[in-house]
Amino acid sequence: MNEWTVVQKWRSVLLLALCEVLALSLWFSATAVIPILKAEYGLNGFQASLFSSSVSIGFVLGTLISALLSLADRIPPKTFFAASVLTASLATVAIIFLNPLSPMVIVLRLITGICMAGIYPVGMKIVSTWAKRDTGLLVGLLVGALTLGTAAPHLLNLLDTSGLDWRLTLMASSGLAVGAVLLIPFVSFGSDIPKAPPFDPSLAFYAWQYKPLRFANFGYFGHMWELYAMWAWVGVFLFESFNLSHLANGRFYASLATFAAIAVGGFGSLAAGLAADRFGRTTVTILAMAISGTCAATVGLLFGGSPLLLVTVCLIWGVSVVADSAQFSTCIIELSPKNMIGTMLTIQTCIGFLISLATIHLIPEFIDLLSWKYAFAPLALGPLLGVVAMARLRQLPESVSLANGSR
Repeated sequence: MNEWTVVQKWRSVLLLALCEVLALSLWFSATAVIPILKAEYGLNGFQASLFSSSVSIGFVLGTLISALLSLADRIPPKTFFAASVLTASLATVAIIFLNPLSPMVIVLRLITGICMAGIYPVGMKIVSTWAKRDTGLLVGLLVGALTLGTAAPHLLNLLDTSGLDWRLTLMASSGLAVGAVLLIPFVSFGSDIPKAPPFDPSLAFYAWQYKPLRFANFGYFGHMWELYAMWAWVGVFLFESFNLSHLANGRFYASLATFAAIAVGGFGSLAAGLAADRFGRTTVTILAMAISGTCAATVGLLFGGSPLLLVTVCLIWGVSVVADSAQFSTCIIELSPKNMIGTMLTIQTCIGFLISLATIHLIPEFIDLLSWKYAFAPLALGPLLGVVAMARLRQLPESVSLANGSR
């Protein structure tokens, strides 16, 4: 790769990462204002869950349609990306004209989720065209961008000084996303995208027929059991804990701590990407899940206690809970036929987010049954099963194709 190509590669990869940060700020834009809406409108636990899960439901629907029709491999990626972001941005800004308790808000969040099927998996497909023995790093960079985009609305909450209240966060997220639409045309591809296979819905089942892909997917599913439930509820958890410990300006510090706990995962994704390219994908994913699962099982024991100690554990959890995410996607890229990468990634994310729906809605039930002290503990089951799946993948001879032979 000559010097000009290297410059072009990193210009495109970093620009794509910026597009992902801007676009994915829409995902948790409404989730970030849940503490405010609970206080001002009496939002209950089920309604609060819907603010997050409706996006995941939409994402599942969008990825299911995309996978069955092979849209990620048939529509020009930048066109698919831009159209999806613009639609999601319009759906998000429309919420500010509605009562937050209106069912129409959930419909708009559902539309936002459907559009995400044209953003996250498509971004990974684009970045894979630049991969040259550094797939883990590149996908880690993209997942780091997703993580920062997810955290951004919690930071935007701190800008609420104009009296616009929760609407400012939604307006700002929508504005950021429009920036992604304007920038994506300037992203270039590192190699030609293979022609998509003829339309055949049965190709979606290849992910289960090929054993290495099956174990890689099972590892991802265990990871997803934990990830989005943590992201969706850690803000409320911190807000309630700070109130119980009588921390002054609890809402401000809860928003700041939530942003930090989620955003720090971006650095975890980058570090894990570098480590996985050198030491192996299964090694990194097993270690990350062991740490995050331990945090999930124990973080509630600090509820209502020292804010500093609680935030420290949440930061460790935030780093580890998403550090492995990119490596599961990278496994799919390295194990799939080149002309099916988009569809295989879409199938993986579709089922993973379907699983995340369960835990997002289960957390309020766990709070009622177990209290905040143990509400996150059941999330540790996902990483435990994920560790088993990745250990099985490591034993297969096909795993030599992972991480340039490091497995």
